[in-house]
Amino acid sequence: MASTIKVNNIQNQCGANIANKCGSTITLGASGDTITLACGASQTGFGRTGTVDWDTTAKTASFTAVSGNGYFVNTTSGAITVTLPAGSPGDIVGISDYASTFQTNSVTITPNGTDKINGVNDNASLSTQGIAVSLVYVDSTRGWKSVTGSDNDTTGASFITATGGTITTCGNCKIHTFTAPGTFTVSSLACSPENNALAYMVIAGGGAGGGSLNSTSGGAGGGGAGGFREGRNNPITPYTASPLASACSALTATITSFPITVGGGGSGSAAAAGNSGNSSTFSTITSTGGGGGGARQSSPPTVGNGLDGGSGGGGGFGASSSGSGGSGNTPPVSPPQGNNGAAYGGSSNPGGGGGATVAGSTGSPCGNGGNGGAGATSSINGTPTARAGGGGGGAITPGVGGPGGGAAGSTGPSANAGTANTGGGGGGSSGCSCVNTIGGNGGSGVVIIRYKFQN
Repeated sequence: MASTIKVNNIQNQCGANIANKCGSTITLGASGDTITLACGASQTGFGRTGTVDWDTTAKTASFTAVSGNGYFVNTTSGAITVTLPAGSPGDIVGISDYASTFQTNSVTITPNGTDKINGVNDNASLSTQGIAVSLVYVDSTRGWKSVTGSDNDTTGASFITATGGTITTCGNCKIHTFTAPGTFTVSSLACSPENNALAYMVIAGGGAGGGSLNSTSGGAGGGGAGGFREGRNNPITPYTASPLASACSALTATITSFPITVGGGGSGSAAAAGNSGNSSTFSTITSTGGGGGGARQSSPPTVGNGLDGGSGGGGGFGASSSGSGGSGNTPPVSPPQGNNGAAYGGSSNPGGGGGATVAGSTGSPCGNGGNGGAGATSSINGTPTARAGGGGGGAITPGVGGPGGGAAGSTGPSANAGTANTGGGGGGSSGCSCVNTIGGNGGSGVVIIRYKFQN
């Protein structure tokens, strides 16, 4: 049966209280024993050893941490915010990447009130895959100090923290790709202004190719590519941008939510000009949809004209046999967001739609469709990719689609569509003796945002 010893205090041989020093050592228990404090009791003077008690139930939602505890944080389903307690010297909190997903969905660490994290009174971000950190509150000057890894792992707002779209990484940069409407939300900013630069690419939906009357002669123009706009600053490098990305043209992040619009491609119509694509937007940047291609039709007089847009649609046979090409870079921006479509060339030679970097071409006699203009190539997403090519004109020998998702023209009732999420123009249709043919649909647009998230 266990014995119980009750005393008010324990003294060393010098007669001093245990809290005082007299050159002696007081030993509690023997090797292999466990010393247990009673329920509700507290200890002082022993201090911590720099470790935490780990909670093995992973956290899947935002929470407030308690000093002395370590947390496994699971961000598989989304970003999580950890709020630190009010700091007192010696307080300690641990955080570990449970599912190795911090690089996709980061953890935001929020200090209490005016407390600091590594000397900065602002949110910190953990966005390195598999990272585990321990934070100890030192004093009011440095606040919570990282005692594992380095300060770069957990410095308040060293870099932008944001969500939205499909997130990938390329070196020290994060890339948010929107292939459909969404929201880009910035929750914290970097202390260094150069790290708040947002590189962007905004491409609108491509225009549809023109449709043709039920005739074997003539042909319809190709659709113009969606407007192509790109900006970046040197801190966003290294990546190879398109010729349309002017120097120091990135946007500056602010803590807000940016609605993202991704324009759909224009739809083709039977024996009529193709419909223009729809605009894409991010912040102050708007790219205009590509112009539809002109039709092969007998009336009205303007039916063969290509439509204006980000890039212009190519001209079709039309009532006057000389449909004009649509104007690109409409409305005008600098650098230009696209090029003109080509006019109908006579003798069944419809024009190709304009592309981001090259205008559409007029087909050569006889019965040759014009080629779509070339798009622009950028590595903003880590891979050199051409986008915003113009559609080819429809004819006996159809025009080739421009590099960057532009569709080739057709020789019959089946028209070709521009490639999705490139802003490529749709191919023009060719006459068929049996039915009125429909031009190819334009390709949908895309919005891509890139920024630095680590050194």
